[in-house]
Amino acid sequence: MLLRATSLIVLMIFYIRLVAPEATAAEPLPAAYTIPRIDLADQKQRQVIVDREPGQYLGHPTTVLLEDNKTLLCVYPKGHGRGAIVYKRSDDAGLTWSDRLPTPESWATSKEVPTIHRVVDADGKKRLIMWSGLYPARLAVSEDDGASWSELKAVGDWGGIVVMGFVGKLKEKGHYLAMFHDDGRFFAAKSDQKKPVEFRLYKTFSNDGGLTWSAPEMVQKDTAVHLCEPGLIRSPDGKQMAVLLRENSRRRNSYVIFSDDEGQTWTEPRELPASLTGDRHTGVYGPDGRLFISFRDTTRESPTKGDWVAWVGTYDDIVEGREGQYRVRLMDNHKGADCAYPAVEILPDGTIVTTTYGHWEPDQPAYIVSVRLKLEELDKMQAGQ
Repeated sequence: MLLRATSLIVLMIFYIRLVAPEATAAEPLPAAYTIPRIDLADQKQRQVIVDREPGQYLGHPTTVLLEDNKTLLCVYPKGHGRGAIVYKRSDDAGLTWSDRLPTPESWATSKEVPTIHRVVDADGKKRLIMWSGLYPARLAVSEDDGASWSELKAVGDWGGIVVMGFVGKLKEKGHYLAMFHDDGRFFAAKSDQKKPVEFRLYKTFSNDGGLTWSAPEMVQKDTAVHLCEPGLIRSPDGKQMAVLLRENSRRRNSYVIFSDDEGQTWTEPRELPASLTGDRHTGVYGPDGRLFISFRDTTRESPTKGDWVAWVGTYDDIVEGREGQYRVRLMDNHKGADCAYPAVEILPDGTIVTTTYGHWEPDQPAYIVSVRLKLEELDKMQAGQ
């Protein structure tokens, strides 16, 4: 009996040592952050209006910066999350913008947020692609740096929400990874939405410079938390991919998954600190190797909740689950959390040009603005200089 009791105690201790850390890790992380906060909302000199139309909602832009580091292209829907696609061009890296440019007829039928991306095939041929989601996911292509575009054409017998959250270049020439999510309503022609709602994250690959894409494969699904709107950040050495995820049930912070094999396999989702909690993470590396990641603030406890914000920190902060260096309020949104599907570009001199929509004036429809900054400017403000 004594031997049996001793064995039982040993097993219990072993179980506690193994399981207790996992049980603790499963508990929600703190809902608030402790790092400093910088506010740029009143610095009008940093703001450039990309487009505004009286009485018309304009939203959800994405941009692409061409290799001349001057030509900046922007697409966005004339409406909330859907509507005719509007197309503009800047020839001075976002300081001024063209009038709205002509677009193919099918662009007026877009059902979702358009996203624009630079891709290059194995032979070095450059092209631009633009996605429009829901069912079926459709793609438009430009072979002349955006001077002309094809009509939107279905890519396959599938669709999804915010197609694509990102399009990431892989190590093999001409190969790309893209991710999107769906909740069962738009992946197929007929909805299979479950109760409770099940969010599903998908990946798809292209090996011909973005012209064709593989049948989507499910990366993750869940009903307890709703992970969606993936945003890709590569490690500084390029060996690892991290994807930051919106948590749409609002029960937890945002999450992250990692891949060490070019997107073939992914880790289980892990909750992020509150400082990185938000929607539609988009980031760039600054000249000193720090990350600037822009998103909509949906932190459960935050003085800037619902506003357009950014996070500054390192890739190791993400890996290690640290809060980072500081947060930035880019602009004050005056209507709930209806803002900030941000595009982020960086110029050779370190200027970050980040662009999004929001209700920037009380009782006015959303319109599109860019904010320009450098990390060293933020550092000085954080230091009180």
